[in-house]
Amino acid sequence: MEDTKDRKVALITGSAGFIGFHVSNLLLNEGWKVIGMDCLSDYYDISLKEDREAILLRNSKYFSVHEKVEKLGALRKIFEEEEPDVVIHLAAQAGVRYSIENPRTYLESNIIGTFELLEAAKEFPPQHLLIASTSSTYGANDKVPYREIDKADHQMSFYAATKKSTESMAHSYSHLFGLPVTIFRFFTVYGPWGRPDMALFKFTQAILSGETIDVYNFGDMRRDFTYIDDLVKSVRMLINAVPSSKLNSSKEKVKDDGVSPVAPFRIVNIGNSKSEKLTDVILALEKAIGREANKSFLPIQPGDLKTTWADTSALQQLTGYHPDTNISLGVSNFVEWYRDYYGL
Repeated sequence: MEDTKDRKVALITGSAGFIGFHVSNLLLNEGWKVIGMDCLSDYYDISLKEDREAILLRNSKYFSVHEKVEKLGALRKIFEEEEPDVVIHLAAQAGVRYSIENPRTYLESNIIGTFELLEAAKEFPPQHLLIASTSSTYGANDKVPYREIDKADHQMSFYAATKKSTESMAHSYSHLFGLPVTIFRFFTVYGPWGRPDMALFKFTQAILSGETIDVYNFGDMRRDFTYIDDLVKSVRMLINAVPSSKLNSSKEKVKDDGVSPVAPFRIVNIGNSKSEKLTDVILALEKAIGREANKSFLPIQPGDLKTTWADTSALQQLTGYHPDTNISLGVSNFVEWYRDYYGL
Protein backbone atom coordinates (compact mmCIF):
# COMPACT_ATOMS: atom_id res chain seq x y z
CA MET A 1 0.00 0.00 0.00
CA GLU A 2 1.14 3.52 -0.79
CA ASP A 3 2.48 6.03 1.69
CA THR A 4 -0.38 7.72 3.55
CA LYS A 5 1.32 10.69 5.15
CA ASP A 6 0.39 13.15 2.40
CA ARG A 7 -3.35 12.54 2.47
CA LYS A 8 -6.29 11.81 4.69
CA VAL A 9 -6.80 8.12 5.38
CA ALA A 10 -10.13 6.56 6.30
CA LEU A 11 -10.75 3.02 7.46
CA ILE A 12 -14.29 1.96 6.65
CA THR A 13 -15.52 -1.39 7.89
CA GLY A 14 -18.41 -2.92 5.98
CA SER A 15 -17.27 -1.04 2.89
CA ALA A 16 -19.00 -3.36 0.42
CA GLY A 17 -22.28 -3.00 2.29
CA PHE A 18 -25.08 -0.63 1.36
CA ILE A 19 -24.05 2.34 3.49
CA GLY A 20 -20.33 1.54 3.48
CA PHE A 21 -20.25 1.58 -0.31
CA HIS A 22 -21.83 5.03 -0.52
CA VAL A 23 -19.66 6.52 2.24
CA SER A 24 -16.50 5.05 0.69
CA ASN A 25 -17.44 6.40 -2.73
CA LEU A 26 -17.98 9.90 -1.36
CA LEU A 27 -14.64 10.02 0.45
CA LEU A 28 -12.79 8.61 -2.56
CA ASN A 29 -14.29 11.32 -4.75
CA GLU A 30 -12.96 13.87 -2.27
CA GLY A 31 -9.44 12.45 -2.62
CA TRP A 32 -9.24 10.36 0.55
CA LYS A 33 -7.37 7.12 0.69
CA VAL A 34 -9.90 4.53 1.83
CA ILE A 35 -9.09 1.19 3.41
CA GLY A 36 -12.23 -0.86 2.97
CA MET A 37 -12.68 -3.88 5.21
CA ASP A 38 -15.45 -6.33 4.39
CA CYS A 39 -15.73 -10.10 4.73
CA LEU A 40 -18.40 -10.31 1.99
CA SER A 41 -20.66 -12.46 4.16
CA ASP A 42 -23.44 -14.45 2.53
CA TYR A 43 -26.24 -12.97 4.67
CA TYR A 44 -27.60 -11.70 1.37
CA ASP A 45 -26.60 -12.01 -2.30
CA ILE A 46 -22.80 -11.71 -2.43
CA SER A 47 -22.90 -10.60 -6.07
CA LEU A 48 -24.47 -7.31 -4.99
CA LYS A 49 -21.58 -6.71 -2.59
CA GLU A 50 -19.06 -7.72 -5.24
CA ASP A 51 -20.60 -5.29 -7.73
CA ARG A 52 -20.44 -2.45 -5.19
CA GLU A 53 -16.82 -3.26 -4.41
CA ALA A 54 -15.93 -3.46 -8.11
CA ILE A 55 -17.03 0.16 -8.49
CA LEU A 56 -14.87 1.23 -5.54
CA LEU A 57 -11.86 -0.65 -6.91
CA ARG A 58 -11.93 1.48 -10.04
CA ASN A 59 -10.43 4.20 -7.86
CA SER A 60 -6.69 3.73 -7.25
CA LYS A 61 -7.06 5.18 -3.75
CA TYR A 62 -9.29 2.32 -2.59
CA PHE A 63 -7.71 -0.71 -0.93
CA SER A 64 -9.77 -3.76 -0.12
CA VAL A 65 -9.30 -6.08 2.87
CA HIS A 66 -11.47 -9.20 2.93
CA GLU A 67 -11.59 -10.16 6.58
CA LYS A 68 -14.01 -10.43 9.46
CA VAL A 69 -13.83 -7.60 11.98
CA GLU A 70 -14.03 -10.13 14.81
CA LYS A 71 -10.88 -11.97 13.72
CA LEU A 72 -8.28 -11.56 16.45
CA GLY A 73 -5.69 -8.93 15.49
CA ALA A 74 -7.04 -8.21 11.98
CA LEU A 75 -8.09 -4.66 12.78
CA ARG A 76 -5.02 -4.03 14.90
CA LYS A 77 -2.82 -4.83 11.90
CA ILE A 78 -4.64 -2.28 9.73
CA PHE A 79 -4.48 0.40 12.43
CA GLU A 80 -0.76 -0.19 12.90
CA GLU A 81 0.10 -0.17 9.19
CA GLU A 82 -2.22 2.60 7.99
CA GLU A 83 -2.69 4.87 11.04
CA PRO A 84 -6.12 6.02 9.78
CA ASP A 85 -7.14 9.59 10.53
CA VAL A 86 -10.81 8.63 10.64
CA VAL A 87 -12.46 5.28 11.28
CA ILE A 88 -16.09 4.65 10.28
CA HIS A 89 -17.31 1.36 11.70
CA LEU A 90 -20.28 0.14 9.66
CA ALA A 91 -19.60 -3.60 9.63
CA ALA A 92 -22.26 -5.48 11.56
CA GLN A 93 -24.70 -8.32 11.30
CA ALA A 94 -27.98 -6.55 10.59
CA GLY A 95 -31.61 -7.65 10.64
CA VAL A 96 -34.12 -8.01 13.44
CA ARG A 97 -35.66 -11.35 12.50
CA TYR A 98 -32.41 -13.08 11.56
CA SER A 99 -31.15 -12.30 15.07
CA ILE A 100 -33.86 -14.61 16.44
CA GLU A 101 -32.72 -17.44 14.16
CA ASN A 102 -28.95 -16.99 14.41
CA PRO A 103 -28.01 -14.87 17.46
CA ARG A 104 -24.39 -16.07 17.65
CA THR A 105 -23.59 -14.27 14.40
CA TYR A 106 -24.64 -11.01 16.06
CA LEU A 107 -22.57 -11.72 19.15
CA GLU A 108 -19.46 -12.36 17.06
CA SER A 109 -19.78 -9.63 14.45
CA ASN A 110 -21.36 -6.84 16.47
CA ILE A 111 -19.95 -7.25 19.97
CA ILE A 112 -16.64 -9.06 19.48
CA GLY A 113 -16.00 -7.16 16.23
CA THR A 114 -16.53 -3.82 17.96
CA PHE A 115 -14.34 -4.93 20.85
CA GLU A 116 -11.52 -5.66 18.38
CA LEU A 117 -12.05 -2.22 16.86
CA LEU A 118 -11.91 -0.46 20.22
CA GLU A 119 -8.78 -2.33 21.27
CA ALA A 120 -7.04 -1.30 18.04
CA ALA A 121 -8.21 2.31 18.40
CA LYS A 122 -6.95 2.42 21.98
CA GLU A 123 -3.47 1.48 20.82
CA PHE A 124 -3.47 3.57 17.62
CA PRO A 125 -5.96 6.40 18.27
CA PRO A 126 -7.62 7.97 15.21
CA GLN A 127 -8.67 11.61 15.20
CA HIS A 128 -12.31 10.50 15.19
CA LEU A 129 -13.98 7.12 15.60
CA LEU A 130 -17.51 6.95 14.20
CA ILE A 131 -19.68 3.90 14.89
CA ALA A 132 -23.02 2.90 13.38
CA SER A 133 -25.93 2.00 15.60
CA THR A 134 -29.66 1.81 14.96
CA SER A 135 -33.03 3.30 15.82
CA SER A 136 -33.91 -0.19 17.11
CA THR A 137 -31.96 0.61 20.28
CA TYR A 138 -34.88 2.79 21.43
CA GLY A 139 -36.84 -0.44 21.83
CA ALA A 140 -39.97 -0.27 23.98
CA ASN A 141 -39.63 3.50 24.42
CA ASP A 142 -42.93 4.86 23.07
CA LYS A 143 -42.04 8.55 23.44
CA VAL A 144 -41.70 9.99 19.95
CA PRO A 145 -39.89 11.52 18.24
CA TYR A 146 -36.87 9.74 19.68
CA ARG A 147 -34.17 11.96 21.20
CA GLU A 148 -30.64 10.86 21.93
CA ILE A 149 -31.10 11.60 25.62
CA ASP A 150 -34.22 9.42 25.89
CA LYS A 151 -33.97 6.17 27.80
CA ALA A 152 -33.07 3.18 25.65
CA ASP A 153 -33.06 0.35 28.16
CA HIS A 154 -35.58 -2.15 26.79
CA GLN A 155 -34.46 -3.49 23.41
CA MET A 156 -37.00 -5.65 21.56
CA SER A 157 -34.59 -7.85 19.59
CA PHE A 158 -31.19 -9.41 20.11
CA TYR A 159 -29.92 -7.36 17.16
CA ALA A 160 -30.89 -4.15 18.97
CA ALA A 161 -29.40 -5.47 22.21
CA THR A 162 -26.02 -6.06 20.57
CA LYS A 163 -26.01 -2.58 19.04
CA LYS A 164 -26.89 -0.95 22.37
CA SER A 165 -24.06 -2.99 23.90
CA THR A 166 -21.59 -1.62 21.36
CA GLU A 167 -22.69 1.92 22.25
CA SER A 168 -21.93 1.25 25.92
CA MET A 169 -18.60 -0.40 25.10
CA ALA A 170 -17.56 2.57 22.97
CA HIS A 171 -18.51 5.02 25.70
CA SER A 172 -16.35 3.18 28.25
CA TYR A 173 -13.32 3.27 25.93
CA SER A 174 -13.97 6.92 25.15
CA HIS A 175 -14.02 7.71 28.87
CA LEU A 176 -11.04 5.54 29.84
CA PHE A 177 -8.73 6.32 26.92
CA GLY A 178 -9.93 9.69 25.62
CA LEU A 179 -11.09 8.36 22.25
CA PRO A 180 -13.31 10.87 20.40
CA VAL A 181 -16.37 8.78 19.47
CA THR A 182 -19.57 9.57 17.60
CA ILE A 183 -22.37 7.02 17.51
CA PHE A 184 -24.87 7.21 14.63
CA ARG A 185 -28.37 5.91 15.20
CA PHE A 186 -29.63 5.25 11.67
CA PHE A 187 -33.35 5.26 10.84
CA THR A 188 -34.56 2.90 8.04
CA VAL A 189 -32.05 3.76 5.33
CA TYR A 190 -33.12 3.11 1.72
CA GLY A 191 -32.10 3.95 -1.82
CA PRO A 192 -30.03 2.68 -4.77
CA TRP A 193 -27.75 -0.28 -4.00
CA GLY A 194 -29.88 -1.07 -0.94
CA ARG A 195 -30.05 -4.31 1.03
CA PRO A 196 -32.27 -7.13 -0.30
CA ASP A 197 -33.45 -7.99 3.23
CA MET A 198 -35.07 -4.57 3.68
CA ALA A 199 -38.82 -4.17 3.18
CA LEU A 200 -38.63 -1.72 0.26
CA PHE A 201 -36.33 -4.05 -1.69
CA LYS A 202 -38.54 -7.07 -0.94
CA PHE A 203 -41.72 -5.19 -1.88
CA THR A 204 -40.24 -4.01 -5.19
CA GLN A 205 -39.06 -7.49 -6.07
CA ALA A 206 -42.43 -9.03 -5.22
CA ILE A 207 -44.57 -6.45 -7.02
CA LEU A 208 -42.51 -6.66 -10.21
CA SER A 209 -42.73 -10.45 -10.20
CA GLY A 210 -46.44 -10.54 -9.38
CA GLU A 211 -45.95 -12.06 -5.94
CA THR A 212 -47.73 -11.12 -2.71
CA ILE A 213 -46.14 -8.74 -0.20
CA ASP A 214 -46.48 -9.33 3.55
CA VAL A 215 -47.74 -6.24 5.37
CA TYR A 216 -47.20 -6.64 9.10
CA ASN A 217 -49.31 -5.30 11.97
CA PHE A 218 -52.06 -5.12 9.32
CA GLY A 219 -50.36 -2.03 7.90
CA ASP A 220 -50.48 -0.06 11.15
CA MET A 221 -46.76 0.72 11.25
CA ARG A 222 -44.73 3.87 10.76
CA ARG A 223 -41.07 4.32 9.89
CA ASP A 224 -38.73 7.28 9.58
CA PHE A 225 -37.31 6.55 6.12
CA THR A 226 -33.87 8.07 5.47
CA TYR A 227 -32.68 8.39 1.88
CA ILE A 228 -29.13 7.17 1.38
CA ASP A 229 -27.78 10.44 -0.07
CA ASP A 230 -29.07 12.35 2.96
CA LEU A 231 -27.53 9.86 5.34
CA VAL A 232 -24.13 9.86 3.65
CA LYS A 233 -24.05 13.67 3.61
CA SER A 234 -24.84 13.64 7.33
CA VAL A 235 -22.06 11.14 8.06
CA ARG A 236 -19.60 13.18 6.03
CA MET A 237 -20.41 16.38 7.89
CA LEU A 238 -20.20 14.65 11.27
CA ILE A 239 -16.64 13.50 10.52
CA ASN A 240 -15.58 17.08 11.16
CA ALA A 241 -17.73 17.44 14.30
CA VAL A 242 -15.22 15.79 16.63
CA PRO A 243 -16.54 15.46 20.21
CA SER A 244 -14.49 17.19 22.87
CA SER A 245 -14.47 16.59 26.60
CA LYS A 246 -14.34 20.39 26.97
CA LEU A 247 -18.03 20.45 26.03
CA ASN A 248 -18.93 18.30 28.98
CA SER A 249 -18.67 21.01 31.60
CA SER A 250 -21.96 22.43 30.35
CA LYS A 251 -25.01 20.60 31.66
CA GLU A 252 -27.17 22.40 29.13
CA LYS A 253 -25.01 21.10 26.30
CA VAL A 254 -25.40 17.55 27.55
CA LYS A 255 -29.15 18.01 27.72
CA ASP A 256 -29.33 19.42 24.22
CA ASP A 257 -27.28 17.04 22.10
CA GLY A 258 -26.53 13.79 23.91
CA VAL A 259 -22.88 14.53 24.66
CA SER A 260 -21.48 12.37 27.45
CA PRO A 261 -20.80 14.19 30.74
CA VAL A 262 -17.56 12.24 31.24
CA ALA A 263 -16.07 11.52 27.81
CA PRO A 264 -15.52 12.94 24.28
CA PHE A 265 -18.51 10.90 23.15
CA ARG A 266 -21.87 11.67 21.58
CA ILE A 267 -24.85 9.92 20.04
CA VAL A 268 -26.53 11.43 16.98
CA ASN A 269 -29.79 10.40 15.31
CA ILE A 270 -29.72 10.39 11.50
CA GLY A 271 -33.24 10.32 10.12
CA ASN A 272 -35.69 12.28 8.02
CA SER A 273 -37.59 13.70 11.03
CA LYS A 274 -40.83 12.34 9.58
CA SER A 275 -42.63 9.12 10.44
CA GLU A 276 -44.23 7.70 7.30
CA LYS A 277 -47.22 5.35 7.32
CA LEU A 278 -46.25 1.98 5.87
CA THR A 279 -49.39 2.04 3.72
CA ASP A 280 -48.36 5.41 2.25
CA VAL A 281 -44.91 4.06 1.39
CA ILE A 282 -46.51 1.10 -0.37
CA LEU A 283 -48.72 3.52 -2.33
CA ALA A 284 -45.62 5.50 -3.39
CA LEU A 285 -43.97 2.27 -4.46
CA GLU A 286 -47.02 1.15 -6.45
CA LYS A 287 -47.05 4.52 -8.22
CA ALA A 288 -43.34 4.33 -9.05
CA ILE A 289 -43.67 0.80 -10.39
CA GLY A 290 -46.99 1.38 -12.11
CA ARG A 291 -48.58 -1.70 -10.64
CA GLU A 292 -50.72 -2.45 -7.59
CA ALA A 293 -49.35 -4.85 -5.00
CA ASN A 294 -51.06 -8.04 -3.89
CA LYS A 295 -51.06 -7.70 -0.10
CA SER A 296 -51.24 -10.18 2.74
CA PHE A 297 -52.01 -8.43 6.04
CA LEU A 298 -50.39 -10.14 9.02
CA PRO A 299 -49.82 -9.55 12.76
CA ILE A 300 -46.68 -7.72 13.90
CA GLN A 301 -43.55 -9.87 14.04
CA PRO A 302 -41.53 -10.54 17.21
CA GLY A 303 -38.87 -7.87 17.74
CA ASP A 304 -40.43 -5.27 15.45
CA LEU A 305 -41.17 -1.72 16.57
CA LYS A 306 -44.53 -0.24 15.64
CA THR A 307 -43.14 3.27 15.11
CA THR A 308 -39.77 4.95 14.59
CA TRP A 309 -39.32 8.71 14.35
CA ALA A 310 -36.09 10.68 14.73
CA ASP A 311 -35.59 14.00 16.43
CA THR A 312 -32.63 15.32 14.43
CA SER A 313 -32.10 18.60 16.26
CA ALA A 314 -28.66 17.42 17.43
CA LEU A 315 -27.62 16.69 13.85
CA GLN A 316 -28.82 20.11 12.76
CA GLN A 317 -27.05 21.79 15.66
CA LEU A 318 -23.76 20.08 14.81
CA THR A 319 -23.85 20.36 11.01
CA GLY A 320 -26.55 22.82 10.03
CA TYR A 321 -27.99 20.05 7.86
CA HIS A 322 -31.48 18.53 7.87
CA PRO A 323 -32.22 15.39 5.77
CA ASP A 324 -35.44 15.99 3.86
CA THR A 325 -35.70 13.84 0.73
CA ASN A 326 -39.37 13.26 -0.02
CA ILE A 327 -40.38 9.60 0.23
CA SER A 328 -41.97 9.62 -3.25
CA LEU A 329 -38.77 10.89 -4.84
CA GLY A 330 -36.59 8.48 -2.88
CA VAL A 331 -38.77 5.48 -3.71
CA SER A 332 -38.86 6.48 -7.39
CA ASN A 333 -35.05 6.70 -7.46
CA PHE A 334 -34.77 3.26 -5.87
CA VAL A 335 -37.17 1.66 -8.35
CA GLU A 336 -35.28 3.23 -11.25
CA TRP A 337 -32.00 1.80 -9.93
CA TYR A 338 -33.59 -1.62 -9.29
CA ARG A 339 -34.92 -1.88 -12.84
CA ASP A 340 -31.61 -0.80 -14.29
CA TYR A 341 -29.50 -3.11 -12.09
CA TYR A 342 -31.63 -6.19 -12.78
CA GLY A 343 -32.23 -5.32 -16.42
CA LEU A 344 -36.01 -5.01 -16.13
